[in-house]
Amino acid sequence: MAAGSHGAGAGGAVALLVVLLALPLMPVDRVAGDDPYRFFTWTVTYGDISPLGAKQQGILINGQFPGPQIEAVTNDNLIINVFNKLNDPFLLSWNGLQQRRNSFEDGVAGTTCPIPPGGNFTYILQAKDQIGTYYYFPSLAFHKAAGGFGGIRVLSRPMIPVPFPPPADDYTVLIGDWYKANHIDLKYTLDSGKDLGFPTDCSSMAAAGTATHSTSNPTYRFRISNVGLATSLNIRFQGHTMELVEVEGSHTMQTTYSSLDVHLGQSYSVLLTADQPAYDYAVVVSTRFTSKIISTTAVLRYSNSAGKAPGALPGGPTIQIDWSLNQARSIRWNLTASGPRPNPQGSYHYGLVTTTRTIRLANSATTINGKQRYAVNGVSYVNPDTPLKIADYYKISGVFSVGTISDAPSGAGSAYLQTSVMGASYRDYVEIVFENSENEVQSWHIDGYAFWVVGMDGGKWSAASRQSYNLRDAVSRYTVQVYPSSWSAIYMPLDNVGMWNVRSENWARQYLGQQFYLRVWTSSTSWRDEYPIPKNALLCGRAAGRRTRPL
Repeated sequence: MAAGSHGAGAGGAVALLVVLLALPLMPVDRVAGDDPYRFFTWTVTYGDISPLGAKQQGILINGQFPGPQIEAVTNDNLIINVFNKLNDPFLLSWNGLQQRRNSFEDGVAGTTCPIPPGGNFTYILQAKDQIGTYYYFPSLAFHKAAGGFGGIRVLSRPMIPVPFPPPADDYTVLIGDWYKANHIDLKYTLDSGKDLGFPTDCSSMAAAGTATHSTSNPTYRFRISNVGLATSLNIRFQGHTMELVEVEGSHTMQTTYSSLDVHLGQSYSVLLTADQPAYDYAVVVSTRFTSKIISTTAVLRYSNSAGKAPGALPGGPTIQIDWSLNQARSIRWNLTASGPRPNPQGSYHYGLVTTTRTIRLANSATTINGKQRYAVNGVSYVNPDTPLKIADYYKISGVFSVGTISDAPSGAGSAYLQTSVMGASYRDYVEIVFENSENEVQSWHIDGYAFWVVGMDGGKWSAASRQSYNLRDAVSRYTVQVYPSSWSAIYMPLDNVGMWNVRSENWARQYLGQQFYLRVWTSSTSWRDEYPIPKNALLCGRAAGRRTRPL
């Protein structure tokens, strides 16, 4: 079985970026008493790509688009040396790969100085107590619109049981929307105070990887991530169903779906059994909750295919919010499966812990100084001249103030520009409610954390809404959608000290201010709670010229 992709014709909106990789794990260097190390050297360049069938400038990593796959096992240390050959600063961030006690390595503007043109930086990461499906992406200057992203898969350690038989192969599927204009022009549009509008066309990209279909009806694992900029997507496989087994690091109850909504920034693992007659089957991806529904297809090819599969392409949902909401509620945590440790996922009874604080976050579109902006609780975020985490470490005044964003929506007042930082105490257990009064779906991500999605519904949230919370088997994940005129609620233990980005996964909204930083603080200076600044940290802005910790 193999796969490829083709566009949906002129005027399409979705780029179906498909990478099928079934690679052996990289060699592991072991040091006595330490977790394994995996070393990567990446060179970032501009190059020609053709996601729409015609050449345009894209961002390549080691000459590849999308970039190289990261293969790891729970607790592996990842040493990734990134050389920036672009003509502007560059950073990579890790969507869902939590940096425990180490937000310096998060790779966003609020925590990490950018890699200058011609420079390099070595990320020192660890997949600490994690399994599952993630991806990396460039976080600065709207680079994400040009590529520079790739898949991350963290496998369970051999002694930890996985709640399904080993698949015949394991594939990464990256899906996303795409704009015909390059990232420089898109950034200029946003900087001019204008909206990007709808993505403009479809991609056409060959896929790599093959697997043999035999009479034993093999089952394959597909890791699906929405790496797009603007739209929720739905995926379905012609003639086949998908059995959901993992969501962003959590094993799920194994529910079968004929189509699956994947919102911006989200990742899912599904099993697909090759039990149909040997043909070429369509993999269809289409936009969701948009006035214009655009779709594109890839090809799922059996190795002994007799040609195109008969029958119509599978139709998917269009604008039905209730359908998607019910599907989201059906995704449940597998309480009996082991996670990264040899104990049940449900052994931590999140629903029995009393929350210490409720934070309500409302997104809004606004105009400030005659330009399009987006805000959270009335504050539209602006980047300071020095990364917040570095300013905090060196106690540099004037860069930010804790408490510059409130715990609740600000009401009817006008939004304003601010470097917004919310303070929080280490070991607190918080309830966060995302409130969306707009008519488009929102997608929210919190760096450094996984959280339990305990509830979502239409209308306005109130204290009475807690009566509908799922306090037994809500799935733990790192990205949550909020439907139009709706709310979503999460529970989150603040167990990771640092400066963490809370943001919209709609990249134009994030770029224009729909984000802030959560400063999780403790007075402790123990390395048990937070690592010191890395010895190789780049220092910039008001921290330029200072020393990092001694060797």
